[in-house]
Amino acid sequence: MAPKLSKLGVALQSPSSFLADAHALLPLIAKRGVKYGWTTAPARSKATPGRFNQVSAGLPILSASPAAALKRKDFTLPLRTGAMGIKKGMTAIYDPETGKRTACTVLQFDRVQVVSHKTREKNGYFAVQVGAGWKHQSNVTRPLLGHFTEAGVSPKRHVVEFRVKDATGLLPTGQMIGPEWFVEGQFVDTRSNCRGMGFEGGMKRHGFSGQGASHGNTKAHRLMGSSGGSQGTGSRVLPGKKMPGNMGGQQVTVQNVEVLKVDAEKGIIVLKGCVSGPKGCVVKLQDAIKKPWPKVPVVEEVVAKVEEVAA
Repeated sequence: MAPKLSKLGVALQSPSSFLADAHALLPLIAKRGVKYGWTTAPARSKATPGRFNQVSAGLPILSASPAAALKRKDFTLPLRTGAMGIKKGMTAIYDPETGKRTACTVLQFDRVQVVSHKTREKNGYFAVQVGAGWKHQSNVTRPLLGHFTEAGVSPKRHVVEFRVKDATGLLPTGQMIGPEWFVEGQFVDTRSNCRGMGFEGGMKRHGFSGQGASHGNTKAHRLMGSSGGSQGTGSRVLPGKKMPGNMGGQQVTVQNVEVLKVDAEKGIIVLKGCVSGPKGCVVKLQDAIKKPWPKVPVVEEVVAKVEEVAA
């Protein structure tokens, strides 16, 4: 007995009644997507390298070169170098006219000096390396000790690098930077490491509300609950799920912090509001990138003024 053919087999044996002409058949060229419908995508060649950012459309051609990347950052880098301060704590000051109380943070400058600087020709970008504090030479490695000796400065406990826009922001090696580098009323961006909390649960780390306090709840009052669904969501824990873990101990940036007071004799600077980190932590200061540049003299005049104060 002959095997029974399926509907598809019967259809293949019977003559087709919907044959099209040769010119109506689809082209034998691979499509690049459904964007162009039944037409083929335009060919790519040296004359037409791509379909995006064409000059005819009035859009600039994208450039991935390092020079283009540096050019795009011309307006996102500060004109001057930054400085470092040691957080001494918080206090409050009162406005003599209105009597308004304002919380503030006190930072102390500890022998902040320029250790070295980097140039675009040698390193690919402009930056100033700044050191603060003091460290005994017996606790410094020989390569780092030679680095400080070449700069003519004492071994520093903290070394930080600040990027600048161009060569006008490079200060001479060994230059002292005091609180007078900043002026009252200007805005700065602060960067420091916040307090480390260690391993914390979901309620403290992410603000979870927790579970019920009664009605059959047993030893699950502060648990986070389910970490994911079953088959409907892949039977897995999705990346980025908020869970208990290490909290704190990361760098936090606080932008647009106002400078209230500058005391060059005592070497302190007073900032409005709070700054992340415990007492004794290192706080990096630099001109606010989202505010107008402070009305300070040019770099050469600032250097001369700092040298006079240091002398």
